[in-house]
Amino acid sequence: MCPRDSEPVSSNPGAVSFPSTHWSLVLAAGDSTSPDASRALAELCRRCWYPLYAYVRRRGYQADDARDLTQEFFARFLEKKYLHLADPQRGRFRTFLLVALKHFLIKRWERAKAAKRGGGYARVPFDIRDAEQRYRSEMADDLTPEKAYEQRWALALLEHVQAQLTRDYAAAGKSAQCEALRIFLWGSSDSTSYADVAPRLGLTESGVKAAVRRLRARYRKILRDEIAQTVASPEELEDEIRWLLTIFE
Repeated sequence: MCPRDSEPVSSNPGAVSFPSTHWSLVLAAGDSTSPDASRALAELCRRCWYPLYAYVRRRGYQADDARDLTQEFFARFLEKKYLHLADPQRGRFRTFLLVALKHFLIKRWERAKAAKRGGGYARVPFDIRDAEQRYRSEMADDLTPEKAYEQRWALALLEHVQAQLTRDYAAAGKSAQCEALRIFLWGSSDSTSYADVAPRLGLTESGVKAAVRRLRARYRKILRDEIAQTVASPEELEDEIRWLLTIFE
């Protein structure tokens, strides 16, 4: 839940406490004995499918083929229990997943003449219906497949963090405040000032400044917690944050 106006966020809002299982979402999805495995698996697929689809499209596959290949990759990834090979000591999960996809595409190419497109595997739980429209509206012409994958991974992460921030504020009864202050999340706004927002929220200008600080602190905390699920150490967490800041340069 998002802290109330009178509550401090933390003396160190950027700190992350690493659990004994750093790749908590990944490892939970791969643990067939866990009652939470299905939920974790569905969440993992939901977060990861579009960056992988964008990579396949950038490799030159047409939309229908890219859709089917992305679906088949996930199905085979799960069927062969490749998640058991995911080891935090081998590096970041986004890198592991891309290497797995590249290996799959090579093997798929070798089987292409014998395989029937779209058959022989189970569908996985993500919505790919608008993938091509989304892909065409977002992708610059000069992106390499790897760069397309990394940008979409970063955007998917930021979208997830934004959604979690919205849910936290809604749970605290502060949806209106979150919506009004979102424009200041990354800095000052040319079109709107703290003084403009203050009357709408029933706050003073200094109260808006304090609320923006809390919003930013909460956002940073969610972001760091999300990244911490797919890296193995605090050092890798810092490296991943630096990567995130440079990915759109």
